[in-house]
Amino acid sequence: MTVVMYQPDHLLTLEEWIDMPQDSSRGYELVEGVLVVSPRPVSQHQRAIWRFAAQLEPQLPPTLGVLTEVEVIIESDPVPTVRVPDLLVVPSAGIEENRARWNAADVLLAVEVLSLGSKRTDRITKFAEYAEAGIEHYWLVDLDAPASLLSYHLRGEHYEPVGDRTGRVELDLGTSPIRIDTTTLTSNRAS
Repeated sequence: MTVVMYQPDHLLTLEEWIDMPQDSSRGYELVEGVLVVSPRPVSQHQRAIWRFAAQLEPQLPPTLGVLTEVEVIIESDPVPTVRVPDLLVVPSAGIEENRARWNAADVLLAVEVLSLGSKRTDRITKFAEYAEAGIEHYWLVDLDAPASLLSYHLRGEHYEPVGDRTGRVELDLGTSPIRIDTTTLTSNRAS
């Protein structure tokens, strides 16, 4: 099998990013106009995202919904940055519009599941980008035993830690308490 990858020779504009050929065999993000390519998440990572979303969605008010692996425009000009968090909480109205990508200002929560190859990016780079873009809540899920959830809330221009917890955790999204059981993210069967 031959795989032909799109390799631009210049910084991409947002319009060029949007017009890129679709390819679901890899993960793509745009960082200051530079195309970043990574392998697709492996099975345990994917299962954790799915289980996290399944716990979170029913606890949200009808005005909010959960999406996985959807583009978020962090910056559009002069050189764009487009990230693809593992999970988002966004207004249901935008989901009904069937948006292909979201502006960071419309995202209430971004969640990243840490994995080999992305830990530094998730903990440092995306941490700073999401705060600068105004995403109110940022959660990091670490699947290393015991699985844990690190939560941050935007205060002014910077994230402040809310907690680093394992097991059954309760967090606040400003809507109502959200309960997540981190043990189910890595267990053989969800409880």
